Amino acid sequence: MSGMSGLWLVARREIATRGRTKGYLIGLALSALLVGALAFLPKAFDGPDSYTVGVVGSPALQAALTGTQDGTPGDTAVTVKPLTEAGQDEAAAITVRPLADEAAARGALLDGEMDAAVVGDRKVLADGEVDRELDVILQSAHQTAQTQRQLAAAGLDPAEVAEAMRVAPLEQVSVGADTRYAAARAGIATTVIIVLFFLLMQAAMFVAMGVVEEKGSRIVEILLTSIRPWQLLGGKIAGLGLLALANLLVIIVVGLGAAAASGFAVDLPPGMTGIMLGIVLWFLLGYAFFSTMAAALSSLVSRQEEVGSVLTPMQVLFMGSYLVAFFATMEPGSAVARVMSFVPPFSSLVMPVRTAGTEVPLWEIGLAAALMVAATAAMLAVGARVYERAVIRTGARVKFSEAVR
Repeated sequence: MSGMSGLWLVARREIATRGRTKGYLIGLALSALLVGALAFLPKAFDGPDSYTVGVVGSPALQAALTGTQDGTPGDTAVTVKPLTEAGQDEAAAITVRPLADEAAARGALLDGEMDAAVVGDRKVLADGEVDRELDVILQSAHQTAQTQRQLAAAGLDPAEVAEAMRVAPLEQVSVGADTRYAAARAGIATTVIIVLFFLLMQAAMFVAMGVVEEKGSRIVEILLTSIRPWQLLGGKIAGLGLLALANLLVIIVVGLGAAAASGFAVDLPPGMTGIMLGIVLWFLLGYAFFSTMAAALSSLVSRQEEVGSVLTPMQVLFMGSYLVAFFATMEPGSAVARVMSFVPPFSSLVMPVRTAGTEVPLWEIGLAAALMVAATAAMLAVGARVYERAVIRTGARVKFSEAVR
């Protein structure tokens, strides 16, 4: 059987057997649901998009809230844009209801008919604490109403004073890095490292368990009568890798779709296409490296119980890469993150975190990718040699030094 046809035959077998299992399908669905839910969390924890405010004996405040010259009787809905702490304008709809007295305001609040009530330009009533965004709106409207009243008492035209005081705001220009998307980038970087950690570890473990299963049951001896060891190893890695890649692509598509549906997409930094393509590239490189290492190490043993101990070197290396990458989510521009993003296999987790968390020059990405490709090629060469020499030796654990010779 020719080289590639044998490899793809094994790959199709892995996809057919693993891809139809309930565990894989349930994991695929759960990962999509979790990522989709994460996109809606910021919206879920935000304050309400609309408020109902009662006003007792203050036409000026009602006029300030509704933007009319005089308080309009009856319910009046208006959309205002208070300045938030982040310096962003977020629209909130305000419905203003005139009330007869404070007793009516207290009753409406206890019945849950409104979010707050302003009584006589003196106090704000609420059932508990006033929402922070609503408090900003009410305080701003109160200040506007009182200022206009005092200007009118002094014989000044509030409209002329407001026109004279209207000036263009100062333009904000950053002389350093653009921090407008810092929060969004930090969230993306954290999500990236969590997703890559679970997908890469899970895929590598599937490869290792498959190798030991075939070796322990001696099925590998039958398979090797028809195909070569490198075809069996390459097909297993390729097939399980395609399943893991499909999982990653589902997560990306669902995540971006949920971000668009929740309105979070407007806060995403520019260049998301490049960031997503980079994540896929680094996933493939990291998967090729760690799955080959897992296959080579697991071929040294014949029992499933021994897999955990024989994979210790790979797990230590992988956890070290994860910890450095997790540090990079908090300090993507630090010297440690920058240096380790060039060192294989740390770069497979650190570099996608850096590109998600901050701007990274293209030459750094290219150099890190070239080094990772070289390291992966070396691992494939060593791993194929160890696998070929150890996979047919059943019984006692094979020493790594014997398999490498």
